[in-house]
Amino acid sequence: MENMKKTVITLKIPVILLVILVFNSCWKEKDTSIDPYFITGSKENKELFTDLFNLLKQEENGSEGEFAVTHEIAASYARLREYDRLIHFLNERIINYPANPYNGYNLLMIAYAHLQLDSQPIAALYFDMIIKNYPDLTIDDESIHLVCLKQLIDLNNDPERQAWYYHELITRFPEKIDLGTSYFMLGQACEHIGDWNSAIAAYSNYLPYSGTIIAGFPNADQYAKQQVDFSKSPKDWTFENLPALRTAIENALDTGNSRALGRIQAKVNFFTRSWGQTETDNTRMIDYYLDNFMYNNRIRYAATLDASSNATEAYLRTWGWSRYLEVWYLYFRKIYFPQDPEIHGRWEWAGIYYGEKF
Repeated sequence: MENMKKTVITLKIPVILLVILVFNSCWKEKDTSIDPYFITGSKENKELFTDLFNLLKQEENGSEGEFAVTHEIAASYARLREYDRLIHFLNERIINYPANPYNGYNLLMIAYAHLQLDSQPIAALYFDMIIKNYPDLTIDDESIHLVCLKQLIDLNNDPERQAWYYHELITRFPEKIDLGTSYFMLGQACEHIGDWNSAIAAYSNYLPYSGTIIAGFPNADQYAKQQVDFSKSPKDWTFENLPALRTAIENALDTGNSRALGRIQAKVNFFTRSWGQTETDNTRMIDYYLDNFMYNNRIRYAATLDASSNATEAYLRTWGWSRYLEVWYLYFRKIYFPQDPEIHGRWEWAGIYYGEKF
């Protein structure tokens, strides 16, 4: 990734400074060579812009006074929704004074103007340019790089860029952001680009923040834990294909061998639930539980998989477990784990649904 400039310039814009500067300028001779394009609005606004541009010419480039006047001119255009003038004004300043230490903020104002003009792709280019090429500025206690990163997360959905944005947020501004959301979304972005080691690391870092409400991911806690637990597990209960898994299950049921059946059961993320329960209601299945149900019972199973089975999930109807829980559907799942090509695409017995399907 691109090297980030770490220089930070901190500045507060004291209103009194601007008031004094404007007041002092009134005592100086007016410059009539101002481009009339930049003088706009009502009579009062035109007078204000004239005073500000006259004052701007008297300030030293790169000084706090020059920045305060530039900021006020740009803010005045924004208040009037004169976004094209704002863009032209600040672009001209940047071109004429490329070494101005406040150009990062000037570019931020340009990006803001493009957002108001519904030019989001152009705005994103400016936000990206600021982060890559300009030092951070803290204006009124707010980092412009932090503002840019937050905007880019909303504007640029490319997973590789998203991963970098979240990494920058976490590394540089941990005290200014929701770390739980950032770690989880970093994991999501890393998954999409196939960086599975980084994804698991991000989900591991997310776990201490369990309970974080993440828009669009109501089961974020469970998902992150499943990914981390499965990654750390030996995965020695998996089968090369679904027929092999079914054969092992049916042999264990035919012989009433609860221990053999327990060995086939997934050792992480295994669930037991009724059809009406949600994923967040999971309870862990333990081996003696199987033994209690299989003792003196003959467990039977359907000759074929349930009709709702597909290429990645399958259900096998079984019955005879008990008078109160007669029917169990054994749930088989194709493993999605690209991090390990030897495991990815294998099958596991991942859970049990109690009772007849609705």
